[in-house]
Amino acid sequence: MMCAIHAARRGRSVCLIDHSAKLAEKIRISGGGRCNFTNLNTQPDNFISTNPHFCRSALARYTPQHFIAWLNEHGIAYHEKKLGQLFCDDRSEAIIALLKRECEAAGVKFLMPCSVEEISRDKNFEIHTSRGMFHAQSLVIATGGLSIPKIGATPFGYKIAQQFGIPVTKLKPGLVPLSFHPEEWADYAVLSGISVDAVVSYGKQAFRENLLITHRGLSGPAILQVSSYWEHGQPLRINLLPDHDMHDVFTGQHGSAMLLNNFLAQYLPKRFIEVWLKQVSEKIISGHYFAENQPLNRHSEKDLALLAYKLHDWQITPTGTLGYAKAEVTCGGVDTHALSSKTMQSNDVPGLFFIGEVMDVTGHLGGYNFQWAWASGYAAGQSC
Repeated sequence: MMCAIHAARRGRSVCLIDHSAKLAEKIRISGGGRCNFTNLNTQPDNFISTNPHFCRSALARYTPQHFIAWLNEHGIAYHEKKLGQLFCDDRSEAIIALLKRECEAAGVKFLMPCSVEEISRDKNFEIHTSRGMFHAQSLVIATGGLSIPKIGATPFGYKIAQQFGIPVTKLKPGLVPLSFHPEEWADYAVLSGISVDAVVSYGKQAFRENLLITHRGLSGPAILQVSSYWEHGQPLRINLLPDHDMHDVFTGQHGSAMLLNNFLAQYLPKRFIEVWLKQVSEKIISGHYFAENQPLNRHSEKDLALLAYKLHDWQITPTGTLGYAKAEVTCGGVDTHALSSKTMQSNDVPGLFFIGEVMDVTGHLGGYNFQWAWASGYAAGQSC
């Protein structure tokens, strides 16, 4: 819709074809129904791609401030939740209605539901659909990725790219909860719903936000963020107490007669501590004493130093993710090395454009993927 508006305003005849009967379902369900439509802190560093500089041009030419000004112009109220994340005050339908209204005002024709059966190209594109054949000088693929198939996600966009000889990079679920083997996770599963403020790291990437324990594994903003980088078989590193130096804390309180569980319950949920100590103890040959819950002063300084280290560097290896059904985005996509960063047009197939999530540009959690949708749509709309 963003692309359609700007193309139609340039006098182009625009037809928007969508196989879904419902318009913009991903906008509607996002942000708990209030649509986290952008992030004030948007920078190229907030995006993952095998071509990391590709997003710079479009993001610079259509910024969060441009979208905010548009909302202000139409009286759509919003608020900042945290970390630059902007949400609608009311429901996300306000943004869908604005986009649809502006499309109609610019003369965009909607065909919904309408399935595309075949696309061919001679001088122009021929689009064979369930509602007839259409001819077009420009064809914009804005199909999204594989995430949330229940609202209509398909690999259609990737197939079109491959049909025209445009490579697609490795695909995987992004911004997705991580899972563990049921037997390994059984003790933690009963803690489902407990949340901890933590720093979760993978490689050079580290995110500090809430970590949420679920019956199948880990979720919450910190986990979702790191999941887009995480690779199967590799451990995550978690700092459970980023605001404290637990070595110093233990040193200062070594004479305390408080039971270890109760002492640590001053910093972390007690039920979590009880399970965590048991799990960690079982993985340290010389450390079974941690699970015995003795008074703090019964533990040696060496033992407490090791425990402090584990609290700041809990290493845990997921077995997988919850897949595209629970993923907010798809990592990877149409290889942007084959596209113009200014126009989103294919370098080798004139008139063929790709925008949004179908491309190999994946934003962090917090409104960045919507900003990429607006920016890439605007860029293509100026040129298609």
